[in-house]
Amino acid sequence: MGAQDSIPQKQQTAPKVGLVLSGGGAKGFAHIGVLKVIDSLNIKIDYIAGTSMGAMVGSLYASGYSGKQLDSIFRSLNFDDVINDNLPRSAKTFYERDNSEKYIVTLPFTNFKLNLPSALSRGQNVFNLLSKLTLHVTDIPDFDKLPIPFFCVATNVETGKAIILDQGNLAQAVTASGAFPSLFRPVIINDQVLIDGGVINNYPIEELKAKGMDIIIGVDVQDGLSTRKDLNSAPSILLQINNYRTISDMIKKAEKTDIYIKPDITNYTVVSFSEGKKIIESGVKAAKLKLDDLKQLPQYKTSRQIELDLVSKDSIAINDIKIYGNNRYTRAYILGKLKLNENTKVGYADFNQGVNNLVATNNFNTFYYEFEKTNTPSVFNLLATVEESNVTNFLKFGLHYDDLYKSAALINLTKKRALLDDDVVSLDLILGDHVRYNFEYYIDKGFYWSVGVRSRFNQFNRNVNAKLFLNDEEQSLTGLNKIDIELEDQTNQFYVQTLFRKDFSLSFGGEHKRLKIKSETVFSNVQDEKRFFENTDYLSVFGTLRLDTYDNKYYPRNGVYFNGDFHLYFHASHFNKDFNEFSIAKADIGYAFGISDKLSANIFTQGGFKIGDNSTQSLDFALGGYGNNFINNFISFYGYDYVALTGDSFVKGTLSLDYEIFKKNHITFAANYANIGYGIFKSGAWITAPDYTGYAIGYGLETFLGPLEAKYTYTPELGKSTWLFNLGFWF
Repeated sequence: MGAQDSIPQKQQTAPKVGLVLSGGGAKGFAHIGVLKVIDSLNIKIDYIAGTSMGAMVGSLYASGYSGKQLDSIFRSLNFDDVINDNLPRSAKTFYERDNSEKYIVTLPFTNFKLNLPSALSRGQNVFNLLSKLTLHVTDIPDFDKLPIPFFCVATNVETGKAIILDQGNLAQAVTASGAFPSLFRPVIINDQVLIDGGVINNYPIEELKAKGMDIIIGVDVQDGLSTRKDLNSAPSILLQINNYRTISDMIKKAEKTDIYIKPDITNYTVVSFSEGKKIIESGVKAAKLKLDDLKQLPQYKTSRQIELDLVSKDSIAINDIKIYGNNRYTRAYILGKLKLNENTKVGYADFNQGVNNLVATNNFNTFYYEFEKTNTPSVFNLLATVEESNVTNFLKFGLHYDDLYKSAALINLTKKRALLDDDVVSLDLILGDHVRYNFEYYIDKGFYWSVGVRSRFNQFNRNVNAKLFLNDEEQSLTGLNKIDIELEDQTNQFYVQTLFRKDFSLSFGGEHKRLKIKSETVFSNVQDEKRFFENTDYLSVFGTLRLDTYDNKYYPRNGVYFNGDFHLYFHASHFNKDFNEFSIAKADIGYAFGISDKLSANIFTQGGFKIGDNSTQSLDFALGGYGNNFINNFISFYGYDYVALTGDSFVKGTLSLDYEIFKKNHITFAANYANIGYGIFKSGAWITAPDYTGYAIGYGLETFLGPLEAKYTYTPELGKSTWLFNLGFWF
């Protein structure tokens, strides 16, 4: 008991029982253990109040979940993903994915002043989870009308006052109550900027008593004051200072609590989510110490009168979609990011991916929504409210090293809403051993046809197979098998792009390519003049079809990949005097899947061929080396050097195995096989035993710079082995 020796006997035959649950981060899992004991005794709770994690657990119990159901739900969650802005790769559009997978630092700025974020996380994933779990009570705006009446506490950051949230959007209210400062972004409700209620009132017992409760059960999972030994860092000291008032207040509040339950959670912290099972059990143990008191409380006549299947459904049927707060970004743009249409049934996983994709654009500070019930059972209207971001300028940085381009530093400037409300301009400047650039202007129309312009300049020098640049007669005259080349490629494209079936990207466009290839190894008739193999402008039209659901670009554990490309080259400048029209078609197909918790496989198949004139060989296929962003028709192939195997057609298969020995530490093995040559599809040589094979074993570490990789490769045809190194995201 608290201050009393027995439960107060009121004149009424059935005293009202209130339950107050404090905040405490991961330690709030103990609330679930207490609720399991309360359910086992069939105790009737008449009102619930909670703060922060207490609000999350309390709101779900109030909406009808049992303690046992909450145990199952919370144990199944990955709270690292829930708390962080962990945006699945497959949730992003192709443009945003390509644009985001090469930078290690992104700095927003306005008027040449950096804008630091207000928190580490938006809290969007917390809101998404709560929205899903409270769907069955979405039509109850008055929290007093929930199966068990409920309220939670937040703090108005402008006034420093505690705010009681007892109506509105339940998921949004609970998200506000748990918006821990600096970790989660504040939540705006009724024009109030709200943060974690624990800042002012982490145990709202007085407010609960004011609801007419006669008996209060209180579960306190707050920290006590730390000792000198534990005060060894600035954060721990700041937390101690913040806890002075809260702990002081709890002395009086504990005395006012009729049944005060204090689980033993001294060995856990507010972020001990991986210890959820043990923390829940600590709540069970603490509640059982109060069994004699709990057994005196009123009980349900039969059982808790909730017969609904409250386990969240896998999908939701959406009838109408209403969007509020968008001024610059069109409805079509938002729906395109959500990958959502009206009058459709969508899986919750797909819906959450769409929400994450919208958030990943960084065009919106917040995205809140609720599902409105319709006259048709199990069919809802989606009511969404967005707050558009005023930040449109971003400075981004990246670093990279590989065996082809060597060291490189990437500086990017991105400007959104440059000319139109839904456009973006991005310029990469790549400085290092080989200066390069990438420029893109993109007008994003979501599900409608989007328009883009891109320009890229790429250069490198390498000792490569002479056959790609010398015909048989030239090779016999020079006697060269390899030549040192300097390659420069500038490619400019205009394209239109649309999304269909939600995950496919279809593009059509025109391309201008200026290709310059020269060598000091081979001389022309003019003494000491560098030999130009190419100095040509090519014009072409193209079409591409892409599907990419890999969960990770570098170490995929699941997903499918397809990239099909067709180019028709119809014009070349005067340098290529023998030019005749030709086409190149190629496709990549990949499938990644998990074999066990740590072992995954990726099966990757590639192929391509040329149609028409064969006199232009500089755009033929060339296999060798390792890379993720090769230009033109250069293809990776373990065991052989860059541009070592050439031809106008090829097929290649790769089997990769990835064993994650520790988190973000990978042991990899790969075997690739290929046939490449001239006319292999006509001769049938493409289906024969592979002419070229290569193997690689390596170690990879996922760092904030990007992957750090070292690979030992070997090819039995040459009896030769090489080491490959790579650091950082590819760009």
